[in-house]
Amino acid sequence: MLKIAFYGKGGIGKSTTASNVSAALSEMGVKVCQIGCDPKNDSTRLVLGKICKGTVLDAVRNSDDGSVTLEEIVHYGYNHIKCIEAGGPEPGVGCAGRGIIVALERLNALHANEDDELILYDVLGDVVCGGFAVPIREGYADVIYIITSGEMMSLYAANNIAKGIKRFAQRGKVRLGGLIGNSRNTPKEKELLEAFAKKLNTKLVAFIPRNQIVQKAEIQRQTVIQYAPDSHQAQVYRELAKCVLDNKELTIPTTMTFEELEAFMAEMGIEDK
Repeated sequence: MLKIAFYGKGGIGKSTTASNVSAALSEMGVKVCQIGCDPKNDSTRLVLGKICKGTVLDAVRNSDDGSVTLEEIVHYGYNHIKCIEAGGPEPGVGCAGRGIIVALERLNALHANEDDELILYDVLGDVVCGGFAVPIREGYADVIYIITSGEMMSLYAANNIAKGIKRFAQRGKVRLGGLIGNSRNTPKEKELLEAFAKKLNTKLVAFIPRNQIVQKAEIQRQTVIQYAPDSHQAQVYRELAKCVLDNKELTIPTTMTFEELEAFMAEMGIEDK
């Protein structure tokens, strides 16, 4: 079983990328399970065609004795992709990171992924919180991909995530699979991301162009794979899915200080304004 996780700055496109990769993998005949680790429980929206209403934490809260069944928390979407949402507390109440810990422990106890060939964890934000680092720290995911753009704060988050991977890789088997560039059409973006990947001792495994077809598909609550299967954008996601399956170039990342990151941006001719 291949266990991967997508990390990156909030709003960078992790869920869109994860859902399209899941859809592409399912087309290849892979038994995929996408697990959303975000209290908004919207990771699997494009696969299910709706917001998931039955999260792990919902089931725990609604049970008198805390027991949960797989039927309550496992849902199936496009092309029979298995979807699970960890869920979380109401806004302003509780700790979302703690919610992820509880949810993943419960999934493990239920043997929820025994029949899957690939698990894709879609994890909120940065690795500043121990709860969001659980897929890395506890061995739920073996290979981490960082989704980033060429924007300064996106790279800052990516560098922080690499620090977390490095910390846990030194005492476990988790590795960095590479960077996934999700374009924001910033200056020299692909060139910048390729150079940034080298700084982190990894590679840019995909560069996803900015395309309105992604938003059109999202409005229809579909992946691009489903909405426009013959489009160039769909092919980009298929190539990324194949890379995820075949990638053997896994590394322990190197990282930069914030001052080194600023100097790198200046050296690339992209100064932080």
